[in-house]
Amino acid sequence: MKIIAGLGNPGAQYADTPHSVGFETVDAIASGIGASWEARKSFQCLMARGVFAGVDVLLVKPQTFMNLSGESVAPVVKYHNATPADLLVVQDDIDLPLGRMRIRVGGSCGGHNGIRNIIERLGTQSFARLKLGVGKERGNVIGHVLGKFSPDARKTMDAVIAEAVKAAAAVVRDGPDRAMNAFNSFNAAEAQGEVRANAAS
Repeated sequence: MKIIAGLGNPGAQYADTPHSVGFETVDAIASGIGASWEARKSFQCLMARGVFAGVDVLLVKPQTFMNLSGESVAPVVKYHNATPADLLVVQDDIDLPLGRMRIRVGGSCGGHNGIRNIIERLGTQSFARLKLGVGKERGNVIGHVLGKFSPDARKTMDAVIAEAVKAAAAVVRDGPDRAMNAFNSFNAAEAQGEVRANAAS
């Protein structure tokens, strides 16, 4: 069984914000496989089970708020006798431009407090991350990641989420190395620019 944890902040006020695109991705996966979310208070999360890309998966949305994501994710991994290699974490990444994504295994948290807490609680960096680029506003990072998407940014992120579902499927089915080769060059913003240019010509 594989575990896919989408990171975000619980509460309607945080919906449609860059910091909760991990939630959006696992919501899209759950919808696609007909899985229902259930509150699991003992793990401080919402959890859904199903078959995704031919693999039994456990979907997780921590309800701890971002900075304490590991308080939920690590107990889920340990309780189900999973290893870090069975875990995929979907996160936002301010160091990637909007429209880009990157699959990576291991490495530091890169300043992401949710990932930092998961590393601390698991005691290892050796798990896969699916990073969704949200860009950043210099000098106003917190305001940016907790602010609502503009209409244009929302369209770009919708395209990223759709591709992120495919990328997550590739990770659980084929492994992160093969998935990296297929998806790390994706650029939704660039593709949308080409579509607009063609429409105008």
